[in-house]
Amino acid sequence: MKRILLKLSGEALAGDKKTGFDEETVRGVALQVKQLVDRGTEVGVVIGGGNFWRGRTSENIDRTKADQIGMLATVMNCIYVSEIFRSVGIKTAILTPFECGSFTKLFSKDRANKYFGKGMVVFFAGGTGHPYFSTDTGVVLRAVEVDADGILLAKAIDGVYDSDPKENPDAVKFDEISINEVIERQLKVVDLTASILAMENGMPMYVFSLNEENSIVNTIYGKFTGTKVTI
Repeated sequence: MKRILLKLSGEALAGDKKTGFDEETVRGVALQVKQLVDRGTEVGVVIGGGNFWRGRTSENIDRTKADQIGMLATVMNCIYVSEIFRSVGIKTAILTPFECGSFTKLFSKDRANKYFGKGMVVFFAGGTGHPYFSTDTGVVLRAVEVDADGILLAKAIDGVYDSDPKENPDAVKFDEISINEVIERQLKVVDLTASILAMENGMPMYVFSLNEENSIVNTIYGKFTGTKVTI
């Protein structure tokens, strides 16, 4: 794959602490991404905000405002992670769908392509810029917009199962499954809006565990052990 979008959950980057960041985990991701960039792969990154804010669990905050806080949490995550990437020698840029002063640049496809052409890792922060859309939808939307070859979903779980393996010890893992079956069986690889957007635009997804050694590089270079979600 020449151009990929990597989705990282905020919770995964928090490690065992569950909140904030585990710098060793983030640096490990950065070193893997550097291997990809050095081999000519163009990498975009979307990060969730769950390590800072999970606003939908609050009954006292308006949903629109809660989602806006969540968008800002993803911006904070991207600023932090991009700096760790820079510390290992990667050039980065952060694009958002709304103004953040001098912290970021406004997203456009042309601007993203310009940065990719310079060998930079492009962080797509702030989700879609609208409430009621998750970062799942944000990553699929950006992948479609910038003509990515696929989406890498680095999760705490090592693939897609027919049921929750935490609750069912007999859950069966799929090596490959179609996006249609994911939707029909409500397997929650990504949320429904994101699933339909991926299906309509033919965007494949690769689900794997961030905790497995070198899993990002292995997914790109032939040692994939997760689940491929086909179109």
